Amino acid sequence: MSPIAPLPDQADPWRYWLPLPPRLGLPLGQICPDFALWDVTYQRTVRLANWRGKQPVVLLFCRLLAEMAYSPQRYAALVAFDQAYDQFRNAGAEVLAIGHLPQRQAQAAVADLGLKLPLLCDPTGVSFRAYHTGQALGAPLPAQFVLDAQGRLRHCHLFSLLHPTTPLETLLATLNKL
Repeated sequence: MSPIAPLPDQADPWRYWLPLPPRLGLPLGQICPDFALWDVTYQRTVRLANWRGKQPVVLLFCRLLAEMAYSPQRYAALVAFDQAYDQFRNAGAEVLAIGHLPQRQAQAAVADLGLKLPLLCDPTGVSFRAYHTGQALGAPLPAQFVLDAQGRLRHCHLFSLLHPTTPLETLLATLNKL
């Protein structure tokens, strides 16, 4: 008997249990992998390639866990990025947060946290693997990437215990240099 594959909107709960360290798999200056993911904030499909030739993009790979309610204290980094969304937009960039949750849970996170930045759903984890973010304890690890207007990688920050996320100021400074 063959196993039943999860529906496209369902994450495989065992997919992330094997620890996998993040690694620098994309060299600076390389055009980053494309993806097309559902944006639960604005109810649309977002394709990364649509920004090439137009504007820089900041990718925020988020470690969102399945919760009954999403508290701003537990997800302080994501809330801080959301509060700075207008600063990124004023710097000429789009910010795309990417989570591995199914759509319903991601919609709950958007509602509970009051997010205005786009939160994209990747329940199968394809984009997390393409960007080599790593995984541990049941979820992919967070990471931040800055892509220039041509889609080339200009900044990469992978999770570490000492530095879980890039400071907002560093990402904004990177954008100002583009």
